[in-house]
Amino acid sequence: MRAAGRVAALTLDAVTPLVKVGVSTLELNDFCERFMREHGAVPATLGYKGYPAASCISRNHVVCHGIPNAEEILQDGDIVNIDVTALLDGFHGDTSRMYGVGNVSAEARALMATTYQAMMAGIETIKSGNYLTAIGAAISQVAEPAGYSVVREYCGHGLGRKFHEDPQVLHYANQEFPSVRLRAGTTLTVEPMINAGTWRTRLHDDGWRVTTADGALSAQYEHTVLVTDTGYELLTASPAGYTGWPYGA
Repeated sequence: MRAAGRVAALTLDAVTPLVKVGVSTLELNDFCERFMREHGAVPATLGYKGYPAASCISRNHVVCHGIPNAEEILQDGDIVNIDVTALLDGFHGDTSRMYGVGNVSAEARALMATTYQAMMAGIETIKSGNYLTAIGAAISQVAEPAGYSVVREYCGHGLGRKFHEDPQVLHYANQEFPSVRLRAGTTLTVEPMINAGTWRTRLHDDGWRVTTADGALSAQYEHTVLVTDTGYELLTASPAGYTGWPYGA
């Protein structure tokens, strides 16, 4: 899991200089696929339940699962989430970051910053014996007072040899699994999607692309996290220290 997470993190490090005005999302996707394969991994998203690409790239009001294509060209002021999952020796490393393109508005910068802070607040609650629901509560406590909403239809998840497995990690304050406690050795993703407007979303006809229901901006960050006896370990931490905030740095 550490090795798979490292490849995923290195992929997002390596693609950072390419995220600029005039580049297509397909170019970014193709680079990520080449990089993962060159490092002994395969992109787990490619062909997963019919998904057609090696990454998910979601711009502006796209919440998640944006399908890269040659016609989608990055524009000045865009905010972009790149989500990759490296499958290495039978194990998955899943991570995403936000990137700003050119002159990003103060509104978009604030959304990205709060989303990153919310993710980390959720992660900070992780420790063997702690309640799973603490993650969503902590995320909501950061995002909602800032005037944002937390997407409810999509969540984090356990992963290991399988891409998606229990537990489901809800990112909003909830009591869906009130008695579930975390156990050392569990690996899961924390990946809140935070919207500038309503938390409601729209699934498009391709069966993948999800946008905000009101067209407002959305941001997301994601780490694969190992639960330990004393806290947590970020399995997708950047070896170079990049966090994705600000602007992919």
